[in-house]
Amino acid sequence: MMDPSTAVTVPLLALRARRIDRLRDSGGIGKHHPPAIATTRPADTAAALGGALLPGSGGRVVVIDASGPLPLPRDALVRLPDPIEPGRPLVCLDTETTGLGTSAGTLPFLIGLGVWDGDRFSVRQLLLPDHAAEPEFLAAVRDAIPPDAWLVTYNGRSFDWPLMVARFRLHHHPPPAHAGHLDLLPLARQLWRHRLPDARLCSVEAGVCGVVREADLPGALIPERYFAYLRHGRAESLLEVVRHNRQDVASLARLLLALSRCLDPQAWPAEVHPGDLHGLGRAYVRRRRYTEALTCFEAALATALPPSFLPTQEADPWQVPLSQRAAVDRARTLARMGRHDEAARVWAEIASQGDRLAALAWIQVAKRREHHDGDPTSALAAAGRAAELALRGRAAGNPVPWVERDLYRRLPRLRAAAARGVRAAAGRALPGVA
Repeated sequence: MMDPSTAVTVPLLALRARRIDRLRDSGGIGKHHPPAIATTRPADTAAALGGALLPGSGGRVVVIDASGPLPLPRDALVRLPDPIEPGRPLVCLDTETTGLGTSAGTLPFLIGLGVWDGDRFSVRQLLLPDHAAEPEFLAAVRDAIPPDAWLVTYNGRSFDWPLMVARFRLHHHPPPAHAGHLDLLPLARQLWRHRLPDARLCSVEAGVCGVVREADLPGALIPERYFAYLRHGRAESLLEVVRHNRQDVASLARLLLALSRCLDPQAWPAEVHPGDLHGLGRAYVRRRRYTEALTCFEAALATALPPSFLPTQEADPWQVPLSQRAAVDRARTLARMGRHDEAARVWAEIASQGDRLAALAWIQVAKRREHHDGDPTSALAAAGRAAELALRGRAAGNPVPWVERDLYRRLPRLRAAAARGVRAAAGRALPGVA
């Protein structure tokens, strides 16, 4: 007698077998995964992308080379906030990955490496055609980075390089040695945010270098293009990915060139935007390089600006003109350098102008009069001017909370100190009164 469970199972298996046969006859099975694709994919991919198979990789890594003239005055890079020695090799690095994480599940499948050979800039792109070739792929990346080189990336400290380190460690290999790492994203935010809508690479290259990408593949679509390539093996789906990556690497080189111009005092102020100089000065302040910062602030102030020039909304929600911001940073830098008398004169000038930062300036004047001059009455008068401006701003719908918080503590103390001074003066004026 047949087992009831077997009676049910056999028809189901037969039905599935017939479905599989129909799919095979219609090309549904094996259509996207041809049996020979693992052996033919690297060579076909290299031919389709205009590349070659990398020697020494066992024929499993695709390399695509391109180059063009792009002179770079390296001597200027020694004046970066984080200086680079002129003789160091520079390697511009950008990765295309299967996701935005840096965990073991995210794979870099295309790495672009740009280097200078004299006045020519060469881009070498390494493509991973199959997961099994990752050891050879990583070895090729390691061989392309000299141990005395500086890496140049865009958000590479937070994303590209940690991901690369994770992949090397996953295969029990140390990451490539290098002398330093210049991440251009923080510098772009510091130098150019005053004239850019955001800090994305495409926005920076358009606003700073004048490069507008035509029909560029959005980065969000890149992982799916690679997954599609892994499914069907057609390298044409990677053509736009390769172009996108090459453009990213070239943009890193162009941004370095723009930086070198900004760092050259001979180009000030005719060729460098005063907002760039102000941003560069603030970057120097963060590294406590106050002499260079002061030079930048003074150069920015010496440049004639249209009266209507304002930073972007993202840079300054209060929309303070650049000249006022540069003057404030100049005064703060002078104080950090110990040149307090000069700083006091600058604060007094800002306060007398009655503009949006005058309340801050009056507080600084009050500090000077209280702590250096020992005159609490005069300090109270300066703090009172700051309070008037703060109240006026709040009534106009533009409150300055940090000024109000400072005055909340400062005014009572100065009133008490001024009152003690008045009583002491009265005591000295009347003989016999303590």
